[in-house]
Amino acid sequence: MPSRKEIKWAQLKVGTLVLLGFAILIGLIFLMSSSSGGLFARKLIFRSYFPNASGLKAGAPVALEGVTIGNVRSINIVPAHGPAPVLVTMEVGAAALPGLHTDSTTAIKSAGVLGDSYVDITSAKANGPAPRNGAELQARSVASIDQVVDTSQQALQEVSTMMRKVDVVLDTLNSRRGTAGDLLNDPKLYEHLTKIASNLDIVTDRLANGSGTLGKLMSDNSMYDKLNSTVDRLNTISESIAEGHGSVGKLVHDETLYNNLNDAVKNTNTLVEGINAGKGAVGRVVADQAFADKLDDTLTNLDTIVKGLNDGKGTLGQLMVNRSVYDSLDATMDQAHLLLKAVRENPKKYMVIRMKLF
Repeated sequence: MPSRKEIKWAQLKVGTLVLLGFAILIGLIFLMSSSSGGLFARKLIFRSYFPNASGLKAGAPVALEGVTIGNVRSINIVPAHGPAPVLVTMEVGAAALPGLHTDSTTAIKSAGVLGDSYVDITSAKANGPAPRNGAELQARSVASIDQVVDTSQQALQEVSTMMRKVDVVLDTLNSRRGTAGDLLNDPKLYEHLTKIASNLDIVTDRLANGSGTLGKLMSDNSMYDKLNSTVDRLNTISESIAEGHGSVGKLVHDETLYNNLNDAVKNTNTLVEGINAGKGAVGRVVADQAFADKLDDTLTNLDTIVKGLNDGKGTLGQLMVNRSVYDSLDATMDQAHLLLKAVRENPKKYMVIRMKLF
């Protein structure tokens, strides 16, 4: 049977273990609440609405610029709040209030690729006053892991589609289908390219050696001297024109030319207006309908005459179309020429004057 000392010692050890357990429990409670300023520190409540909770849970950390200042108190659904029905209530320590503003924004982020979600508050562009207890902080849109994965998957699908198209193109090229396939697989193309390269090498070598016209243009300094001299002359001419020398310079600088041209244009306008108004002989010709009718009749008659000549009507028409008439007229003209010649040679023979007396 144990003695009274042994019983008291056993009870003392149990009490010591209990007290040590309470001390450890209190320390853990203080450690767990240190993120919000401690167990007995004053707490502030803030709210934010999000379209999706994105795996956020009650008790998750609330960070300000990456520093934990509190925890998520509750997560609720408010259907009447439209496109952002997820209400997240946050509890933060009052010590973090100087870093918060009414225009601070919140976002749900993940701690790494596989980490838990937490609420991140940023005041990088905020300059408003400190928010009151229970105030709402606006949420900002941040791409979630799911969205990043979906976007990456779409990009991979597009890359896969593009690779399949590239494979089809390469197969087509290797199978000598199409123009590009023939160009890649035809050995004649290589031979032609080789010949072209050889010819280009010969041409460039001749140019470098000064052979031919282009070679002389590239290597002969006299061409440069002539061009330089020509440029100097052009500069001299342009300077002379700019100074008003010579006929071209006077045309550029003398205002009388402009005035004369202006007067000529005015006179031309006046003349055209007079013609349109029917003034003068030209105006009457342009504006008189009777004259136009007469001219039309004259042209019609002239066309009839020309048509008759082409058809062989009349003496002139026969002369134009009948060869025999032309030949007869030509023979007559020859005989008349011979007669005139004979008269000139012996006029007494053909010019005899006889007088009779009654």
